[in-house]
Amino acid sequence: MNDDDRRFKELADRPGHLIRRLHQIHVALFLEESSEFNLTPVQFGVLNLLVDRAPRDQVTIATMIGVDRNTAADVIRRLEKRGFIERPENSTDKRTKLAKISETGFQLVQNVRPGMIRAQRRLTDGLGVADYEIFMALAKKLIDANDHSSRALWNPGKDQQDREKKRGCPS
Repeated sequence: MNDDDRRFKELADRPGHLIRRLHQIHVALFLEESSEFNLTPVQFGVLNLLVDRAPRDQVTIATMIGVDRNTAADVIRRLEKRGFIERPENSTDKRTKLAKISETGFQLVQNVRPGMIRAQRRLTDGLGVADYEIFMALAKKLIDANDHSSRALWNPGKDQQDREKKRGCPS
């Protein structure tokens, strides 16, 4: 048996399993804290991204929250059906539709935000301030090192980069 066989023998010793388990716990906490709104964390992520009221295309939304285009399209469609998102025409590219938060969606984000914060706090309550900072730094480091392997790249700054390109600013 080699070192890796010993190191990753048990589920509890596998980083991927622990990350999956943390995700399950986080989703459960979010749903518990915001159950009255019937909203998933990804749906909230899309709405939260649009809360600045700037219209964005589906690809930008997908990249900024780190989901694939099909997932983004499905989430946007569901949010539109519920009246939380409007779909204005894109005057610069007729092939793509934009998504923009509605007033109802904006109010929903304001109502869900306290529950989201409680879910984040509950998830990390077992960590002191120093451990929280270490956890966040290590999580970001692992994402930076491995994001290229994901089916959906994550670039939360894509919107800003796109605006700078349009203005001719170097990134």
